Amino acid sequence: MAVRRPTLPNSPVVRAVVPVLGGIVFFTVMGLILWGAASLLSRNPEDVSERLVPTEFEVGNTENIARIIDEGGPLLFQGLTGDQGERSIVLDHTGDEPRKGWRAYYAYPADRGPECLVEQVRGTRQFTDCEGRTLGPEQLAPPPGVKVIIGDDVSLDLRGATPSTTTSPSTTTSP
Repeated sequence: MAVRRPTLPNSPVVRAVVPVLGGIVFFTVMGLILWGAASLLSRNPEDVSERLVPTEFEVGNTENIARIIDEGGPLLFQGLTGDQGERSIVLDHTGDEPRKGWRAYYAYPADRGPECLVEQVRGTRQFTDCEGRTLGPEQLAPPPGVKVIIGDDVSLDLRGATPSTTTSPSTTTSP
């Protein structure tokens, strides 16, 4: 007894429409799966994994970064702790000892808010704010919760970063 293979209609319209409908169904199902995964991941922002959002920013070799800052002024990292400019971080080093004298600041004046971003005067330790004032790094807002970690490399611990400006500058910690 021979088994007949099922046959699909051979009309040109069916041959054109079936693959398109199949593609639409496939991408709809894939979109729903991705939407569901994103929905699950976004429910507990405090549980975001280190793979998705790194909490530590590695700047580079301590001696090299200290030399770069000593020669050209503090380093400005735009949007480091968020996607807005008010969370840009300035990394500064003072003194002759590469493992001491590190500070981090937000890129706006301590006496103004995040809406008054500063621009660095190229190759100097000076910044210009939204009012045209010239400021040194010590006049910038301290970033609460941001810690400078010094070892063989300099890195910034961003776990507790907040946009508040009411605490003292972040200082060096050693391993």
